[in-house]
Amino acid sequence: MEKLSIIIPCRNEEKYIADCLDSVINTDYPKECLEVFVIDGQSSDKTRKIIEEYTKNFNFFHLMINKNKTVPYAMNMGIKESSGVYIIRLDAHGVFPNDYFSKLVSWSKKLDADNIGAIWITDVKNNNPKTNAIKTVLTSKFGVGDSFFRIGGIEQALEVDTVPFGCYKKEVFNKIGLYNHQLIRNQDIELNKRLKRNGGRIFLLPDLFSTYYARETFGGIAKNNFETGLWNILTVYITRRVTSLSLRHFIPLLFLLSLILPVISMVWIPFGGYIALISFLLYVLTIITVSLKVTDNG
Repeated sequence: MEKLSIIIPCRNEEKYIADCLDSVINTDYPKECLEVFVIDGQSSDKTRKIIEEYTKNFNFFHLMINKNKTVPYAMNMGIKESSGVYIIRLDAHGVFPNDYFSKLVSWSKKLDADNIGAIWITDVKNNNPKTNAIKTVLTSKFGVGDSFFRIGGIEQALEVDTVPFGCYKKEVFNKIGLYNHQLIRNQDIELNKRLKRNGGRIFLLPDLFSTYYARETFGGIAKNNFETGLWNILTVYITRRVTSLSLRHFIPLLFLLSLILPVISMVWIPFGGYIALISFLLYVLTIITVSLKVTDNG
């Protein structure tokens, strides 16, 4: 089996990191062909202590400290240290089936993929009406757009623009470069868009799944979504490319502009506000329709 390098960026993930590392331990991939770099961004909770316990008991775990704290710096540290033929980026909020690594590597060979990933199942640690509502939104096409890795619905390996927790050929990074360290968000999609522009092929598998544990408060979701929206704009500014992202990333911005610009236009066009009102009412109607459909299905 080929050498496989796993990179796990993390910071203040004491609630999740152990489950993630346990799923790595349970992999069917030969341990002698595995190296795992857990890169901690100077956590202020017990994350680092938990990781250190794993490094004492399993020699394929390696703790690295990321003084810059952000994900792209962590990924670039891990890539430079890696000796594997393949590199997989994991998330501390994720849990992965025992055949996850072996299937990704096997299918990467079959499809000659530059990057390959699996369906992402969103779940919560604590089930209650609030967290289940959050989970429903994050698995709805209306809530997350047309990302096939989030909504599924494919029957065969599909060529896509990005995947989560993907398996890259290490040679890819020699060809297109490392992660853009300026991107605190969107670093994966930007890297994959760059890969596609350079002729790379990215595939999503229909019958392999990882589980991602979502934030469990409305405040946490709102903060995350606001920052994501802000970084969609900043990503275009930093990379000087609208094509660093996909159309779905700009839909929320376009909706906000459909409310704000018509109101501003009322200075010159008195009836401009009606456009904003129509846009808002259509949004509310769509929310009600989708909510009723979800309730009926539940």
